[in-house]
Amino acid sequence: MTEAAPNPVTTVMRALADPTRRAVFERVFESTEISVAELTRGSGVTQGAISQHLKSLKQAGLVAERAEGRNVYYRAAPQGLEPLVTWMDHYGVFWRERFQNLRDLLKEIDP
Repeated sequence: MTEAAPNPVTTVMRALADPTRRAVFERVFESTEISVAELTRGSGVTQGAISQHLKSLKQAGLVAERAEGRNVYYRAAPQGLEPLVTWMDHYGVFWRERFQNLRDLLKEIDP
């Protein structure tokens, strides 16, 4: 029996669940382009670990890479966050409705 492909929301959430990976993503997002060496500098994480985090972020569609000679430069791929934004919008509507119902109920109880 083959395993179903993970949901895009799950893939993005898994990629961003790790605090170190999230920090790497934030540094890439804040830069136009950044190399592995630049990401490693001052991070307290090995270059190999940074590369693994970048691999996960790339698989989740959150970063894109550009090779130039021996260097690889990474840039954020904000469209990769779309499944998460869509999921949050869906639940945002759910919770806004619930809070409005709660406000209405509280007004009935204590006008």
